[in-house]
Formats: sequence, C-alpha cells, structure tokens
Amino acid sequence: MIFIALGSNLNSNFGNKFDNINLAIKYMQDYGIEIVNRSSFYETSSYPNKNDPKFINVVVSIRSELSPIMLMSYLILIENKLERKRGKKNDPRTCDIDILDFKGKVLNFKFEDFDFTVPHKKMANRNFVLFPLKEISQNWIHPNTKENIDTLIQKLSDEDKNSILKVNKN
Repeated sequence: MIFIALGSNLNSNFGNKFDNINLAIKYMQDYGIEIVNRSSFYETSSYPNKNDPKFINVVVSIRSELSPIMLMSYLILIENKLERKRGKKNDPRTCDIDILDFKGKVLNFKFEDFDFTVPHKKMANRNFVLFPLKEISQNWIHPNTKENIDTLIQKLSDEDKNSILKVNKN
C-alpha cells in the first residue's frame, strides 16, 4: 500500500483548507490514482510558528502502478495547481502533499530540484501524520524502525498527543 499525507493551512482561489484537500484528492483520482481509504480531517497548530494559521491534515491510502518519481511528479503538479508557493521552509501553504510510505520500501530519489526520502524522514514525530494514519491503517509498521503505529504514537510528547483535534468539515 502507498500512504500519502495532505495538508493545508491557507485558503486558495478554489476555497478553504478543506476544499483544497478535497480538490487535491479529486485531482489524484483524475490522474488515475485509486484512493483506497481516507482518514478524517485533523487540525493542528503550525510548526514551528504557532502564530501561523492552523493546519488541516488528512492521510489517504492509494493504489497506483506509478513509480515513486512519477507519483511525486503528479503530487507536485497538484500542489502547483492548488497555488502552492514555495518560499521559506514551513511557510503557510495552500497544499502540501508527501509520500509517507511507498509499499513498505525505503527509498531515496531526486525529482527536479528536490531530494525525497520515503518513508518521510520526520513522520515518526508528527502527530498530524500518525493519528490519521492510524485511523486508516491500525497495523502499520514503519519501514525503517520496524515500530508499529501505536508505539510511535506513544513516543509523542503529551503536548503532541493532546494538541491534535479530529474535525468535521463545516
């Protein structure tokens, strides 16, 4: 299985943060990427600047015969369609899409000017990835550390465990 994280903390010309994520998922389907499962929406504070707008996050599981590089090319295209501006690291953005896990493989690859590591390097420390991932894959195992999702969530700080909120779209 392939797991993808989507996040948004800025509105776009297409709508609000929820709309951005829903549209990104629709675009994935338009490119022939099969959505197998989808988490609820989760809200978290921005990192590292908690004064930036809060993020809405989702994790989806997908099926695709695309290579990791081709998949990433589509995901970057979708980010660009949704008006993502690449400024400083961690700046607010309309859409952020990451490959969390590609069929349980450990991968490093380059696309355009970007270097990618799969599984995502920091995913084991991110509540906005782990909680929605657990919702759709309760037995997920980290390809590098071989730790299960429950162990990774237990390792989060109390603040991280308590600062994530499952939300319904208004």
